[in-house]
Amino acid sequence: MRMLAAIIVLLISAGSARAVTPEEVAAICEEAARRYEEQFGSAQAAAPQAVVAMYKHTFCPRKLTVKQGAVVKFVNVDKRTTHSFWFRDAGKPESERFLPGEGASMTIDLPPGEHTYLCGPHWEREDMTGTLTVTP
Repeated sequence: MRMLAAIIVLLISAGSARAVTPEEVAAICEEAARRYEEQFGSAQAAAPQAVVAMYKHTFCPRKLTVKQGAVVKFVNVDKRTTHSFWFRDAGKPESERFLPGEGASMTIDLPPGEHTYLCGPHWEREDMTGTLTVTP
């Protein structure tokens, strides 16, 4: 009976989102920052607006705080996959899917507070989500 229960747990968890440690996220985001600099010729932190890099099913940074009205740029620095961003719970439409090297800017018109955003093609299986905190 225990063996059967273990097999059922394994089968159920095989389709679930991956677990990523804070250390793994930090390593992915360090690599994303290097890829951003290679692709755009300057550091992600030196951009005139906040930049969220999309890489290896991770938003980098995963958490960001900006003032209402600020501009945030979402950029795909991955090698082979498309990504999007979507403030679904806030009622915003999903962005278009971005190929590697592509992205878009968004003027943050959300009310103050915490807002979850996700990658349309990767949020369910890969848990590709982020949190944007908007301040007045």
